Amino acid sequence: MNQEVRLCEVGPRDGLQMAKGMMPGADKLRWIRQLADSGLREIEVGSFVSPRLVPQMADTGSILPEVLKIDGLTVCALACNLKGAIAAYEAGAHVLSFPISVSDTHSHANVGKGTDAQVEMMASIVDWLRAQPRRMRIDAAVATAFGCSMEGAVPVRRVAQVAAAVARTGVDEIALADTVGYAHPALVREAVRATQDAVGGQLTKLHLHDTMGLGLANALAGLDEGIRGFDSCLGGLGGCPFAPGASGNIVTEDLVFMLESMGYRTGVDLSRLLAARALLANALPGERLRSGVAAAGIPRTFHPEAQAAG
Repeated sequence: MNQEVRLCEVGPRDGLQMAKGMMPGADKLRWIRQLADSGLREIEVGSFVSPRLVPQMADTGSILPEVLKIDGLTVCALACNLKGAIAAYEAGAHVLSFPISVSDTHSHANVGKGTDAQVEMMASIVDWLRAQPRRMRIDAAVATAFGCSMEGAVPVRRVAQVAAAVARTGVDEIALADTVGYAHPALVREAVRATQDAVGGQLTKLHLHDTMGLGLANALAGLDEGIRGFDSCLGGLGGCPFAPGASGNIVTEDLVFMLESMGYRTGVDLSRLLAARALLANALPGERLRSGVAAAGIPRTFHPEAQAAG
């Protein structure tokens, strides 16, 4: 096996937006540089949202230009409306991530608009960005795709319908997001297949949370269905302020260990990745960092190059 899997580290955005403390900008920059030095080639560095609602993201505009100086790094930023998308573009982000919730209730809580209105907003953003001189990749995250803490179960057919509507706006890539971590492997398989039928190759990624302890199992189910892109967070931090019950993202360290052990190539040096935990722990002492491989250490059986060659 010699297949590449693209990872996007979302710690600086999803991981920090629910943190109890504020990570100083200088520490955030050093952390992002350490993540990039480990081999992570795509990092979501922040979001252009209301600093009143998400104060942890207030420095995104000042940090992003510095992060752009890191060679070979694809810099992503999240926005929830046209104003934020324009700010992300003008700051120089390479990729815009835009959330569209399948759950209408969650959509209203998260962005103040229903699902259909958010799809229309996405179309307006695509039109604006396509008219600009610099090309920007546009990713849409179909949120609450596996369940909602407000509405409960989300029908798979509705997930596929929303994804199809999003695809028609002209976005480049679509992710299915398990916003509150309710997914299980069978549901992941069903939703991925239905969405692939609806949008084909535009479905490239899964954004998984580990609320029920099934994050890596769900990632494996996605792999089996052909998904080759995942969001993850160092130490498993993360959550959604407008999704009660959501817990952290799948752990980047453990995901890299699983993928590389199976023969997939991530480009990430696991030892360097683990070293990046120290700065995060020191900057946010009130946060609990998770990771099986960090707790146990890298086993002697871990030989990613040999696995890939096999």
